[in-house]
Amino acid sequence: MRAEAPRSERGAALLTVLLLVAVIAVLAGVALEKLRLATRLGSNAVTLDQARAFSFAAETLAVFKISDLLSKSPDKVTLEGGWSGQPFALPIPNGTATATVTDGGNCFNLNSLAIEATPGVYAAYTPARTQFARLIALVDPTARSPDAIAAAAADWIDSDNSPLDGGAEDNVYGGGKLAYRTANTLMSDPSELRAVAGVTRLDYDRLRPWICTLPVAIPSKINVNTVLPEQAPLIAMLGQTLSVEAVRQALLQRPPKGFSNAGAFWSQSALAGAAGEGGAGQTDVKTTWFALRVDVALGGIRLEQSGLIDATALPARLVSRQWGERP
Repeated sequence: MRAEAPRSERGAALLTVLLLVAVIAVLAGVALEKLRLATRLGSNAVTLDQARAFSFAAETLAVFKISDLLSKSPDKVTLEGGWSGQPFALPIPNGTATATVTDGGNCFNLNSLAIEATPGVYAAYTPARTQFARLIALVDPTARSPDAIAAAAADWIDSDNSPLDGGAEDNVYGGGKLAYRTANTLMSDPSELRAVAGVTRLDYDRLRPWICTLPVAIPSKINVNTVLPEQAPLIAMLGQTLSVEAVRQALLQRPPKGFSNAGAFWSQSALAGAAGEGGAGQTDVKTTWFALRVDVALGGIRLEQSGLIDATALPARLVSRQWGERP
């Protein structure tokens, strides 16, 4: 006969078995959770790739529409046809994709604060600096010093290390807790202005709707046929005697089919004498830069893309692209 194990040993064996079962259950739970997470990550990656593909398709469609618009009207771009600011949809399964195009030249080009003296070498450009200071004063009345901000922004781009009057070069940025240096080249994104000396978060937030960074060191020409009345400061900055209200009234008088040329805009009585201040040369009735925004929603993922379309020559082409994603 087999001797029966003592009661205490039977209890210890049962406890060991229960402990092993608990450990195995925990390990199985962890393994299942990792498998679930890996499956979710894989699914998200596939969905994100699909969203990017749909974004590329919407981008291509937008570029084609711009080329078609300019081929039909090469000498004048107006708001006719509802192309500006109106999202157009790209049909996709189980989601949505839209592209929105606006005039990308109706802004102050920060890169015009310098001129390209020789290839790759930039020098501060005083007329643009004066206009930028005027724009700051018009849209950001709490700015510490519009002239100093404009000078510091020009110093950020120009190739030398000699600060302009009121400006800032490397010696200013190297003394802080987080030392850095000026770029000494064109800005690639308007957000770079936030790093310029004297620009506060509030300054940047107020200036952001009015500025852009076109990939050329020349002033952006404002299209008097597409600029909106609420964007009047972009034209008012061009002349010392121009008021925002006078420009707004002139834009409200715009013919339904737009002005035939920039001179027709400046000949209005509300702008009497302002054309002689030199700002007329920075306006036009054509558009060569278009801003693009693409939004894709697919499988719980929302993807945002912004871009810049260069239409200086046809066919138009996308010259910059930035992504943004959020779950």
